[in-house]
Amino acid sequence: MKNKCRLKTTEDYFYLAGGILLLLSVFALIYPGRQSRCIVPPCLFHLLTGYYCPGCGGTRAVRALLQGNICLSFYYHPLVPYGAGVYAAFMVSQTVERLSGRRLAVGLHYRSAYVVAAGVILILNFAVKNLLHYKYGYLL
Repeated sequence: MKNKCRLKTTEDYFYLAGGILLLLSVFALIYPGRQSRCIVPPCLFHLLTGYYCPGCGGTRAVRALLQGNICLSFYYHPLVPYGAGVYAAFMVSQTVERLSGRRLAVGLHYRSAYVVAAGVILILNFAVKNLLHYKYGYLL
């Protein structure tokens, strides 16, 4: 039996995953569920250690981004707008390339540098927030 799946490259898999993420996001935004009443539990890492965890601020950053406040999202957690930007650039460029029948080779391709940049942002965010908190009493 011949496999009819057309997914051949890393970009094909990421594009499929990005499309599914987009559909789920649209569904979550239009579904009249209990999103506004959702209670996020406190960060266990912060409760136990007193330090901010590497993900602290992520939920608030997503909420701020969904409300269109990119600066506030960056303030809460810079990895969120970075990830959203890379996602948007990838999806738009890949869609243009695919709709053009690959005549316009503008599709963003996977590079390890994107992941390394995300790791650097994560580590810097963690270090700076904890340094500001313990040295100057800064609260997130």
